[in-house]
Amino acid sequence: MPPSSAFQWFLLVGPAVVVFAYFLTIFPHTPNELYIHPSLATLDKSTPSWSIYPDNYYEGGAYVKFPQGSVRYWLVGPENGKRVVLIHGLSVPAIIWKDVAPKLVAKGYRVLLYDLYGRGYSDAPHTTYDANLYTTQLALLFQYVGWSKAHIVGVSMGGGIAAAFSAQFPHLIDSKVVLIASAGLMDSSDMSRTTKFLSSPPMQVVASSYPFRLYLQYLADQKSPSDPIAELVRIQSAYLPGYNAALASSIRDGPLRNLAPQFTALGRHSRKTNGSVLAIWGTHDRVVPYRYAAKVQTYIPHAELVTIEGGPHDITVSHPEEVSNALLEFLGR
Repeated sequence: MPPSSAFQWFLLVGPAVVVFAYFLTIFPHTPNELYIHPSLATLDKSTPSWSIYPDNYYEGGAYVKFPQGSVRYWLVGPENGKRVVLIHGLSVPAIIWKDVAPKLVAKGYRVLLYDLYGRGYSDAPHTTYDANLYTTQLALLFQYVGWSKAHIVGVSMGGGIAAAFSAQFPHLIDSKVVLIASAGLMDSSDMSRTTKFLSSPPMQVVASSYPFRLYLQYLADQKSPSDPIAELVRIQSAYLPGYNAALASSIRDGPLRNLAPQFTALGRHSRKTNGSVLAIWGTHDRVVPYRYAAKVQTYIPHAELVTIEGGPHDITVSHPEEVSNALLEFLGR
């Protein structure tokens, strides 16, 4: 016996009414709060990180709370000195400038160093680590410390951040930008399969699990701290639940790739305002190969290039004298 017309009407209209009622009752819903993972500051003082890289590693350190979490920064050098910001890279916090920052301070520069979100003593928000997150962090830090302009220096991923920041906030740039072994224009083919695999969302579910972090802690405890910076990376990976996720998101979504428009904007603005751009690269860079120096110059034709023969990617640690001398000569013009 065929169904009645009323029943057919109910079958057609009923689901729509249920769906409408569902959305009507749940709207407006309470927005989710941002979850913030802790930083090195929360680790026990017996953890080796405190001896390798204490939060007072540089003078003039302080914490500031921003919407995405607390940020650790340091202001060193004479207050009336020319202002310079140093931006570190993907995995190593501001300790990467340990041999360069003092040289700038000794020459009278006022230097701002800080840990990017998810590294060192800055919190790790559970969010997407794209260029906008990092440029906003620096813009807020400018506002907080009362700086209206500064020269910008970035190494590795910090170079990509420097280019993006210069494109978004050109009025905050005091004419000079330095890109050291800069990311931002990388091809995916230059990233190893291991890097791609470890930064994938499924692998991050595993990496963020408590058993896996216990395993990382076990491995970290077995390692000899012969290389303090490598040891610091291991400690962050093992003990900070937001660190691996921050790195993975930075690799997938962050300022390592696809910043050609920002580099072009930096070149256009610096040329227009009589600013200048310097690239510093080592010929033995295996992370961001030396050929990217030429690629930077295609987007910023007036960019100068200082080549350091035999220099690896962590050039601020391996060749601090050459890097510092190039910086001082460029910034002092």
